[in-house]
Amino acid sequence: MVSGGGTGIGRAIAERFAAGGDEVFVLGRRPEPLEAVAAAHPQSAVRAVPVDLTDTDQVIEVGKRLGERTVDVLVNNAGGIVRDEEPGLAGAFDGFRRTLERNLLSAMMLTEAVWPSVRRPGGRVINISSIAGQRGGGDAYAAAKAGIIAWGYDLAARGGGEGITVNTVSPGYVQDTEFFNARGRSARHDALVGQTLLGRAGTPADVAGAVHFLASPDASWITGQVLGVNGGALLGR
Repeated sequence: MVSGGGTGIGRAIAERFAAGGDEVFVLGRRPEPLEAVAAAHPQSAVRAVPVDLTDTDQVIEVGKRLGERTVDVLVNNAGGIVRDEEPGLAGAFDGFRRTLERNLLSAMMLTEAVWPSVRRPGGRVINISSIAGQRGGGDAYAAAKAGIIAWGYDLAARGGGEGITVNTVSPGYVQDTEFFNARGRSARHDALVGQTLLGRAGTPADVAGAVHFLASPDASWITGQVLGVNGGALLGR
């Protein structure tokens, strides 16, 4: 199950699992991108699940629809930058709230809704944070992504006794996403690439590979960790 699975990193993650023959549920607000992912893999069981993950009733319904199904892997990828729609403090406060809903609370609610269905033992929960959550940048967005990391630690402790691993992937500058979709060279592109040690921007496939590893049997003794996928833009510690 991949939230935000219709575009960018989420789509790359969904397609990586689909390529291995897994049944994949892709969740998101917009039906069209989800259906496009499913249509691109007619030989695989990719199922589009349109849902607003900030709506509690809709999230609860996702959990109910699972029925007796078992969730082997849950990837909390949905999120995004929220623009202020109103001027002044009212607009700023509303932007803070919606940013936290979209980037943090949506992951928490979806996880709670499907937690009873996560495989025991052997289930995997993989949360997508951001380099901004580790070093700042992006105001409420950075705060939400930092919250993803902290919440992931507690969730790992909760799931450990049942054999469920919980890890966080923290991408850096990844092109071909809704955040960085400009093609070609620009001053911003060059500055972001210049922060890396490898001299290139990341791709959605880079992040998908890290997620796929954490979902694999090879990662069965890894939990409560943050894996930076950032080309060395932020060194581990």
